Amino acid sequence: GAGRVYYQTFPRINRDIASGDFFSNPALLAAAEHAKKNASTLHLIGLVSAGRVHAMDEHCHALLKLAKDNGLERVAVHAILDGRDTIYNAGIDFITTLEAKMAEIGVGKIASMSGRYFAMDRDNRWDRVEKAYNAMVKGEGTKATSATDALKASYALEVYDEQFVPTTLMENDAPVATIKDDDAVIFFNFRPDRARELTRAFVLPDFDKFPRQPVNDLRFVTMAEFEAGLPVEVAYPPEKIEHCLAKAISDAGLRQLHIAETEKYAHVTFFLNGTYEQPFPGEDRAIIPSPPVASYDLAPAMSALEVTDRVVREVQAGTYDFIAMNYANPDMVAHTGNMEATVKAMETIDQCVGRVLDAVVAAGGVLFLT
Repeated sequence: GAGRVYYQTFPRINRDIASGDFFSNPALLAAAEHAKKNASTLHLIGLVSAGRVHAMDEHCHALLKLAKDNGLERVAVHAILDGRDTIYNAGIDFITTLEAKMAEIGVGKIASMSGRYFAMDRDNRWDRVEKAYNAMVKGEGTKATSATDALKASYALEVYDEQFVPTTLMENDAPVATIKDDDAVIFFNFRPDRARELTRAFVLPDFDKFPRQPVNDLRFVTMAEFEAGLPVEVAYPPEKIEHCLAKAISDAGLRQLHIAETEKYAHVTFFLNGTYEQPFPGEDRAIIPSPPVASYDLAPAMSALEVTDRVVREVQAGTYDFIAMNYANPDMVAHTGNMEATVKAMETIDQCVGRVLDAVVAAGGVLFLT
């Protein structure tokens, strides 16, 4: 919503790795120093993927080099598997590459693996997050002695990367590494929305979404700012965007509504508003709950009808001068890989957009469809 180019976290990280500045980043060095001072473990959590939507595996490789350069010997990677922004079973290739990089750099072991379905939920499905957390902290879940063998076994059951069950890697009948008191963590995802819930479980003192084993004196660093106010250190704080679309509308004294279902709420608020969490004066927000199903091909209409009903009602009432809305279905259902469900989702969206268009035209307004 800025109307001009701002370098986001992803290219900023890439630029710093290329220049070498990444390896002197104060927040990253603080995590390494904490582990070194306490003779403890540095844990790297993140999506091991070349998808470049939420994370990039090369950033993990750079962190391994940073750890080696700073004399760390105990480095554990808690790998989150993709299969959503990559081919469904590409995880085994990324894990193989990661293990080769560890051998090349001379530091690091894979301590756990979880599908992003569990570790990167963004719809308050805390039972999923709990399983990933417990694998990382308690060493619970499925046990395996080989990361690649665990993936092959899961693939044989037709359970692929995204839904890969949280698994603890074992060595000499004990977990390779769990996150303990005095340890340090770097969560290397650079996109906030799917990293918030797991981070909250680690760092919020009053966290109550599931019974957890707290970790004391944990130095927790996030690659980007996942959420304002979290008690973490941020390696790449957001660059302040001085002016965005929502602010321009607000400054003009106009009323606006930003609306979506849960899965895309951040897209019409945080992202559209230039990474500002709080609404501007005159800006209202509406969040429609996404259906509580295991996978959205089971409910391809999602909450599009409810979003549409609200938007049509507001257009007819004339309350707002501007409405930003997002339909989650084309993205969320298509990502399941179920073509029949995706067709049904698009049929729903076709009908919904038609209803919104009719209402906007009748009100003498303009509809921008992107």
